[in-house]
Amino acid sequence: MKLSWLQIIRLGLVQMCLGAVVVLTTSTLNRLMVVELALPALVPGLLVALHYGIQITRPNWGFRSDTRGNRTLFIIGGMAALSAGAFLAAVGVVIIPAQPVAGLALSVAAYALIGVGVGASGTSLLALLATATAPERRAAAATITWLMMIFGIAVTAGTVGHFLKDYTPVLLLEIVGIVTLGAVVLTTLAVWGIESHVIAEREADPTPFRQGLAQIWAEPQSRAFTLFVFLSMTAYFMQELILEPYAGLVFGYGVGQSTQLSGAQNGGVFLGMLAVGIAATGLRIGTLRHWVVAGCVGSAVALAGIAGLGQTGIGLLVPAVIALGFFNGMFAVAAIGSMMALAGQGRGAREGTRMGLWGAAQALAAGFGGLLGAASVDLFRLWLPANTAFGLVFLAEAGLFLIAALIALRVIDATKGGRDARPPAIAIPGE
Repeated sequence: MKLSWLQIIRLGLVQMCLGAVVVLTTSTLNRLMVVELALPALVPGLLVALHYGIQITRPNWGFRSDTRGNRTLFIIGGMAALSAGAFLAAVGVVIIPAQPVAGLALSVAAYALIGVGVGASGTSLLALLATATAPERRAAAATITWLMMIFGIAVTAGTVGHFLKDYTPVLLLEIVGIVTLGAVVLTTLAVWGIESHVIAEREADPTPFRQGLAQIWAEPQSRAFTLFVFLSMTAYFMQELILEPYAGLVFGYGVGQSTQLSGAQNGGVFLGMLAVGIAATGLRIGTLRHWVVAGCVGSAVALAGIAGLGQTGIGLLVPAVIALGFFNGMFAVAAIGSMMALAGQGRGAREGTRMGLWGAAQALAAGFGGLLGAASVDLFRLWLPANTAFGLVFLAEAGLFLIAALIALRVIDATKGGRDARPPAIAIPGE
């Protein structure tokens, strides 16, 4: 059996919970450390980087969910670990003023636990979606789950921000406790019973993890798609830390204007995701490969336009940023749908391991891309004007997107569902 639309929405609730808990640590606690506690911005930056780095364990979690035959347990257990980590991170923020060393030590342990929880729950969730989603529904499933995650992020950030207007440590712990406990309860209710209805029970697989990972890495298509994920997501995240400073330094935007610019970009992402879901599933227009390539090429063109605007001074930054968000959203949803399709190709019963491998590549690219973009701008500005320095970095991002598009043309199948009955052997150029 395959997932029904209701079951896909139920799994989307789990993705929503993931976004809701993670945003507490990347937004709310980040602001409290920098503003209320007057800590260097590097501190929360390193903690967030730690949670990304820990996600290199994603292949292990995916492999465990493959070989032990119970993804539901890993989804719920991972959400419990993530929620516990988020609550401990809030406790760390509360005790830092009185006991800085103990508070920071607790924060490090908490963010490591957050990384473990995201890796275990998120990887197993995607593996379940990849295993049980009908090919023609993959684009819509990716759209639904990711839009629900964005919804969870937006609602949690707005609601928590409203209730924390009059900040007190006790109030922080109460709010974080409610969100994290609610996430575990909702995840349990949402996912319970789905796996047993759509996937037949299978015996535990005694294959060791290293051998299992080596088997997947030996597949040319898995290696090539890993490279695609890393390059495309590095490009995706390179602008994350530099777009608002670019608007301020080159176009003279104030704080409020640059914040609105970020909102406009996220609006474009939302529209791009929605467009792919409707076009690919509802209207049956194009294949996942077409949408991935279109998203990558469109993102490259938008980045080139943003770079060019800085040289000419033409005030069309907002439309260009909305276009960038639109093509980013298009690429992201189509890539996730393709990931679901490719996860089931090659050696059987290894969907979770492949999802884990690609999830680890994405997490590393997220941390590396943001750091690379910011460091490159700082380096170029030592010798070049700000508009030129930022422009060169945006053009480098565009180049990465174009390379990713070329890899996607070779590695992603051209069928409507993103999967061919006889998948071709795809090799990385030069092998």
